[in-house]
Amino acid sequence: MADERKLSYFFLGMGIGVAVGILFAPKSGEETRQYLRSKTDEGKDYLRKRSDELIDSAEDVVERGKTAIGRQKDQIAAAVEAGKQAYREALAAEKGEPGAVTQG
Repeated sequence: MADERKLSYFFLGMGIGVAVGILFAPKSGEETRQYLRSKTDEGKDYLRKRSDELIDSAEDVVERGKTAIGRQKDQIAAAVEAGKQAYREALAAEKGEPGAVTQG
């Protein structure tokens, strides 16, 4: 959210700067157009770099999420298996089967 506000303020500032620069430019028309082109290219480069950073950041978040989900899945599977084993042992103890674990 804060990054979106920064980006919108960046574009607002860039637009105001360009407008003021054109109005008060002591340069000729061709020099002004060339200056505007170079600033536009700088803006494109900034946006490209920033979007690459955001994509990398998003990929990191997704990877951490996958890792966390995998750990939770393993923990749940282990808990389910432990529950099944406890149930089997309880049934075996009730039936009095040899090798059953008895509590007491």
